[in-house]
Amino acid sequence: MCGIAGFIGGSTTSRDERQKFARLMGEAMYRRGPDGGDVWVSEESGVAFSHRRLAVIDPSPAGDQPMTSACGRFVLVYNGEIYNAAEIRQKIIAQKGINFKGHSDTEALLESIASFGIKDTLDQLIGMFAFGLWDKKKKRLTLGRDRLGIKPLYWTYNKGSLIFGSILKALKQHPDCPQSIDHNSIASYLRFNYIPAPHSIYENVHKLEAGHILTFDSDGNKTPQLTCYWSLKDAVNTGKASPFCGTEEEAISSLENLLEDAVGKRMISDVPFGAFLSGGIDSSTVAALMQKQSKEPIKTFSIGFEEEAYNEAKHAAEVARHLGTAHTELYVTPSEARDVIPHLADVYDEPFADSSQIPTYLVSKLTREHVTVALSGDGGDELFGGYRRHITAHSYGDRLSKVPDFAKCFSATVIRSLSPKTWDKILSVIPANKRPSHPGDALYKLANILGENANGYYQKLISNWQAPNDLSLNGREYNSPMFDSEGISFISNQVERMQYLDSLTYLPDDILTKVDRASMAASLEARVPLIDHRVVEFSWSLPMEMKIRNGQGKWILRKVLDKYVPSELINRPKMGFGVPIDNWLRGPLKEWAQDLLSQEKLDQSGLIDGTEVQEKLQQHQAGSHNWQYQLWAVLMLQSWLEHN
Repeated sequence: MCGIAGFIGGSTTSRDERQKFARLMGEAMYRRGPDGGDVWVSEESGVAFSHRRLAVIDPSPAGDQPMTSACGRFVLVYNGEIYNAAEIRQKIIAQKGINFKGHSDTEALLESIASFGIKDTLDQLIGMFAFGLWDKKKKRLTLGRDRLGIKPLYWTYNKGSLIFGSILKALKQHPDCPQSIDHNSIASYLRFNYIPAPHSIYENVHKLEAGHILTFDSDGNKTPQLTCYWSLKDAVNTGKASPFCGTEEEAISSLENLLEDAVGKRMISDVPFGAFLSGGIDSSTVAALMQKQSKEPIKTFSIGFEEEAYNEAKHAAEVARHLGTAHTELYVTPSEARDVIPHLADVYDEPFADSSQIPTYLVSKLTREHVTVALSGDGGDELFGGYRRHITAHSYGDRLSKVPDFAKCFSATVIRSLSPKTWDKILSVIPANKRPSHPGDALYKLANILGENANGYYQKLISNWQAPNDLSLNGREYNSPMFDSEGISFISNQVERMQYLDSLTYLPDDILTKVDRASMAASLEARVPLIDHRVVEFSWSLPMEMKIRNGQGKWILRKVLDKYVPSELINRPKMGFGVPIDNWLRGPLKEWAQDLLSQEKLDQSGLIDGTEVQEKLQQHQAGSHNWQYQLWAVLMLQSWLEHN
């Protein structure tokens, strides 16, 4: 796992200047690669590459980057892991007779491109990656990103310079990188808690979207060209056109075999590795399949909290005991968790407001004290219908649409007549294993979507601020696939539409961003076997009844896990991975929030109309409403502004 950056053209005309800025870009990515770094500068073409290395496969100098191909034509900077690199290497040796210097996946990727071309190479890769490739013969720069958007890559074309890098901090070291805030991105951020690809916080700085390559011919018309080499839409259509036709037992077996191979490939490492373990279905499945393939107890890690409603550590410990893993858990005090907050703007590089960023960073930091690589269970909800919104839409969508409007309005009024905290107390009589971890918040979400059709229901649930254009000054949110009914019309089932949109947007822009930035801030490589593209493609061939059944999501994944872990250790309401931001904003973070959200500071930033923010802050701190997520988004924006 590494950090990459580079540029071509523009105002840096001398070799010394190019070297200087390439080194600055590398230094900005130090935490992504503390084990070494170097730069490569072309004498004649104005190209410069920078690389920081976290040595995982072949830590010897044979794996150092930037790397030049055996034929001398191509130069590569690359971030990620190619899990079928050994097979690719053998194919190249057999067909091309190339002698490899080492056994790094970087060299396998580079020599495959040199031997078979970029398109054929991308088609055969199993892994996560972002890369920059210079073709000396064609004088062409190519950038590429993996199919699901696991590894990040930003780029801009400005003042004749094409600049790219793993993080914005790297791009900003170059004098031609734009640094004007994009007001439209702010509006989008307020809705989603993240800035959706292909946009970034800065005007004319873009995220390369998942499954895309960018090419730039320095001798041609000098216009970057974007090409999609793999799309989720194609995977959906292929799965629907060729549905799985076997029995349920055959489907379970097929998924188990796929996951076992995906997990096994991600256990290849020349450094110590382990797994995040929350005790939920996804992480437990990954840990179980790791332990199945290991002769020694695998290392698992979890974070615990004093607040019972947020503590998954006890469940993780039970699963770890059953599997026989070497388990490490750390109970974090509220003050230790809050101590992370001042560092979040630096860790996440641009405004980002998924509050589970705090425990994600803490568990990454704990894990890095013991291993260099950790497998994570992210992606199971998107693929197999695990979010509460999927299950609710599947179970009640048709029935809710038949309830008279006056009844829905009355129900919403009754729900809002009491605070979420009061509902939590009232509903505490329901057994813990049958109620959501935060029932008051769940009821408020229900009140918010009563009366909506399927599309409106989903849009309201995924929206943090419901009317961000009203809150954002001088900004209008960008068009999003979330609101493009024609763009998702090829999927008829409303739950599958949600899964598709979640996988297309929320997964790469929130979940995977959160994990990448948090783990890399700790110099830890995180691997996500559940979203191996082969698993993704298989999931879309399955009927809905193999995903959601009897009011439970991830049915088929549960059946795989049942072979390794008793269901009683797993079957409980989904908790999420959060922290009590709501209580903190009324207590120890009260003055901090009042300061950052003061009318004066909001006016200084010039990005947000402070009237509604002030109103919600007062209501929240008085305890009459719970606006934790809306306020957290503005707080993370204000905090980012103070650090940039």
